[in-house]
Amino acid sequence: MTKKYLVLSHSVFPTPNIEQTAAYYENVMSFRAVSYMNAKEPHICLYRDNTEIILTIANTEKVYPNRELYGYGYDAYFITDNQEKLQDEFLEKGAKIVKSLQKTDYQNWEFVVEDIDDRWIAFGIKES
Repeated sequence: MTKKYLVLSHSVFPTPNIEQTAAYYENVMSFRAVSYMNAKEPHICLYRDNTEIILTIANTEKVYPNRELYGYGYDAYFITDNQEKLQDEFLEKGAKIVKSLQKTDYQNWEFVVEDIDDRWIAFGIKES
């Protein structure tokens, strides 16, 4: 049996307005925010189910998403097993869906949300 060395991954999102971004993730995407703004390196952790996003303070006025910097690509990808229900929940709360639930040419079922900082966040899973 092969030993696992990697257990989980957390996305780190620098943002120019950390409180505003945290509020968006709480109100629109149902994450729970825990503030560590008095820490040596101020940040806010966002939790939902088994995922975590760590917000840090950017030293820029704008977030530059991967698709702008490199021509394509998401800024985070979360694996989920109930994309349709999650997409419906996000739509109901006012999320901006930039790619509706679909099967990709790389055999994933996914949808993509644009967050308050223009990041594209994908939610999907490889087709069984």
